[in-house]
Order: sequence, then structure tokens, then C-alpha cells
Amino acid sequence: MTTTLLDGIGLLYTGDPEREEIEDAALVVEDGRVAWVGHSRGAPGADERVDAGGRAVVPGFVDSHAHLVFAGDRTAEFQSRMSGRPYTGGGIRTTVAATRRAGDAELATRAAALVREMLRQGTTTVEIKSGYGLTVEDERRSLEIATGLTDETTFLGAHVVPEGVAADDYVRLVTGEMLNACAPYARWVDVFCERGAFDGDQSREILTAGVRAGLLPRIHANQLGEGPGVRIACELGAASADHCTHLTSADVDALASSGTVATLLPGAEFSTRSPYPDARRLLDAGVTVALATDCNPGSSFTSSMPFCVALAVREMGMTPLEAVRAATYGGARALRRTDVGWLRPGSRADLVVLDAPSYVHLAYRPGVPLVHQVFHAGLLLEEDVQNPSAVGAF
Repeated sequence: MTTTLLDGIGLLYTGDPEREEIEDAALVVEDGRVAWVGHSRGAPGADERVDAGGRAVVPGFVDSHAHLVFAGDRTAEFQSRMSGRPYTGGGIRTTVAATRRAGDAELATRAAALVREMLRQGTTTVEIKSGYGLTVEDERRSLEIATGLTDETTFLGAHVVPEGVAADDYVRLVTGEMLNACAPYARWVDVFCERGAFDGDQSREILTAGVRAGLLPRIHANQLGEGPGVRIACELGAASADHCTHLTSADVDALASSGTVATLLPGAEFSTRSPYPDARRLLDAGVTVALATDCNPGSSFTSSMPFCVALAVREMGMTPLEAVRAATYGGARALRRTDVGWLRPGSRADLVVLDAPSYVHLAYRPGVPLVHQVFHAGLLLEEDVQNPSAVGAF
């Protein structure tokens, strides 16, 4: 069994709360896992050696919220928002119509291209939702496509109510025939708990049905205004409440006293010109925070976790350390994963070598392509990310 020593690391951010940062560091990879972490001077021998050249190393980014299976384009909607039109979430139906018209090959090719784009920017774990089909077959095929790209798939049949369908009838479909068809392809169940989408009672019913079918709950909550979403997430033991833009004191207290992660999606606020979540308030209350891209064609068409890190530091009151932690360790917690999001013995050897001496440069030099190398399960993907056949399940 071949072992690889990565040394010459100027600053290693491990993501491990017991030992987050190590200067002049090294790590050893064996069989796709981290076997040893520490100072270079104490590194054990290995079969192969890779010199980081004084660069910083961080765990692979964990993007715990993305909508990658879709067709169509919403450029006109974006231009309209930049001219002053507020975001309401109604544009989702435009993507639904385009996705329904698209063939499986088109959807799969486009989703795979976005995954490769994410890999090039250091994302080594990604969650992918359905939600742009809203029929039994279109939701099922969206999830089947997603399973070829990641192990973290989410049934989001409850994205919005389709046009021409009564809300109660659609909830019955989502919790019945659609759930039965989609559950074999999903790990998670999600719902957009928001005005114009699903109210608190409907959201609770949908998530509860998903749990009965063996899926784990997560929720879109409190994006456009205050509402019951965050408290429902905590009540049901959801892994994550996502957006968390408009929170009451009771919401913050509920998150702080639960195991539910607050996943913040600053790309959405950037793209919709909406107020950013107050990450400082959450962190000071002891809430576990994650960052994710919310990559989707309407409200956050970015695949860049480094960009989200920079936004979190500039606009949401996070320090660079807190933002990188949220983009790695926090994202892993939002997916209830202990094998990714940090670099410690036994974890999967997903890591990013930055062309910079410190992770601080992710916020200090926003928009600059700082990812020098990407390792996924110990394999260097710097060149392979250009090859569609190299993209397997994360």
C-alpha cells in the first residue's frame, strides 16, 4: 500500500477543533485517508513525497447546499433585479419549465460541468437537490442524475407549488407518490418553508413524511422574512436550516440549543441584493455555522466556495478563520459527515493546496484563483477535473 507525504506546508488549517492550525506542517496519506498530521520535522517516512512549497493547505470545501440539475437560463431575471426588481422566488417556475423539456443527457452533462467547476475551486464534497421537476418522473430522474455525481442527494419536490395545482393536492403528491418514487435516490428531504412556497404546517408534514420514508430532514428557512422554518428544523432535529437571513431571538436560541446547523448562503444575497445574514450574531450565540454556494440558475449562480468565504468575511461579520471553518468543518456538520471537512487521522484525504501562504488570502484576495492543487481521497485532481470521465460520486 503506497503512502504519500505532503510536506513543506507553510500553514495547515486542519479543521480539527483540537488542533486547527499547524505551521511548517506535513501530513501523510495512506489508502485515500489521512494517516498522520503534524510538524514537518516529525513527519514519518513515506513511499512518495509532494512538496507544497510553503503554500497553505486547507480541507476540501464541503458545499452542503446546491441545485445543479436544471436546464435553461435566467439572465434576464438577473438583469431585472440589478435594475431594482426585488427577488420573490417566483422565477423557480421558469427553470422548472426548461428542466421538464430537457433530456436526461442534457441535464447530466450540465450538472457534471458544474461539479467539475466546483472541483477546480476546491470543493470535494457537494450536496445536490432536485426541485426543478415538480412531477413524479422529473423529480425522480433529477435525483437519479444527481446520484451519479454525489452521495449527498436531496429530495426537494417541495420547492414551490406548480402552476395550476392546488397547494393541498400538491402536498399530498409530494408526501405520497412522488416521495415513494424519489426516496430510493435520496439521502435527504427538504422543503422551501417561505411565503409563496410552503407554510409551517405543510413543511412539517412534508419533512415528517420524508423521515418516515427513511430520509433525513433539512430545510430552506427564513430567507425572505421571519417565519416558522428555523423552529421547525430544530423541533424535528433537522441537520441544517439553510439561509437563516431573517431570525428572531427565539430562532437563534432554538439553533443554539439544538444540533441543527445554520447554513448561510451569501451568494444568494449577493445576487438578489438582499440583506446578508448576521453570522456574528449566530456565532456569538454558540450556533454551528456552515457556508454553502446555493448554486442555482436564479438566485445564486456561483459555484465558488472561495467567493462565499470572501463574502462572509466582508459582509457577514465572520473572521477569515471562522469563514474557512464554516466552509469545511461546518459544511460537514450540516451533512452529518465526520469523514470530510477536516484533516485528521482517519478522515478522507480531501485537501486543497492554496497558491498563498495562508487561508486568509481567500478573503484578502477575493476573485483571484488561488487553488493550486486539489486532492480527493488522496488522488491529485489538478488535471483530471478537466476530464468529464474523471467526475465520479463525491
